[in-house]
This record gives sequence, structure tokens and C-alpha cells, in this order.
Amino acid sequence: MAKTIIATDKAPAAIGPYSQGNEAAGFVYVSGQLPIDPATGTIPEGIEAQTKQALNNVKAIVEAAGGTMDDVIKTSCFLTNIGDFAAMNGIYKEFFSEGKYPARAALEVSKLPKPEAVVEIEAIAYIK
Repeated sequence: MAKTIIATDKAPAAIGPYSQGNEAAGFVYVSGQLPIDPATGTIPEGIEAQTKQALNNVKAIVEAAGGTMDDVIKTSCFLTNIGDFAAMNGIYKEFFSEGKYPARAALEVSKLPKPEAVVEIEAIAYIK
């Protein structure tokens, strides 16, 4: 089975030795996306703005692979404060069609790769 590297300038470039995403056998694995605006390199303030940016980055990578957010079957959300869960969830649900929500894990972590980031989101999509 061969893998295809997924890359787009509509999401931030990888900040280490990894790909934005990989496709293999119809599955697209999206690396954890920090809330970095790919146009400016900045991170917005607040959990809502950061969740929106992180998910826009996930969306850009899924779309670069030929899919939509309805193709996402699993996400993992990493929060530096689990108390932000409700606020994150309010924005998160706007990115998926009701009844087509992916499976999900949400975890509190002590730190993320950028100190000003309070959320990081990774995803797996299946694109037929």
C-alpha cells in the first residue's frame, strides 16, 4: 500500500519532521493542527478563535485530499484546560453536519508546541 503526502498552503506548514496529512487506502490522517493562521503565522487569542482556526486548518487539509468535513470519522482534541471544553465544543459542532459527527476524544494536556496555543486538533477522514 502506498501513501500519498497531503500538503496545502491553506494550512500552516509543518513545524517539524512530519506531513500536514497522509492518505493511504482512502484514509486521510491529518496531523495535529495548532491554531496558526497560515497567512500570517499568528495564533488568535481565546479558545473559540483558536478552535475555529485549528478546525479551518484541518478542513483545508481534508479538502486538499479531495474530501469534506463530513468525511471526517475521528478527531482528537487536545486542550491545555479541560475547562474550555464547552466553549471548544460550541465552535467544533459548527464544522460538522448534525447526524454526521465524527467519533472524538478530548483530552487535557499540560503543554502544546506553541506556548500561546490552548488547543490542537487532529483528524482521520475516509474519502471514497
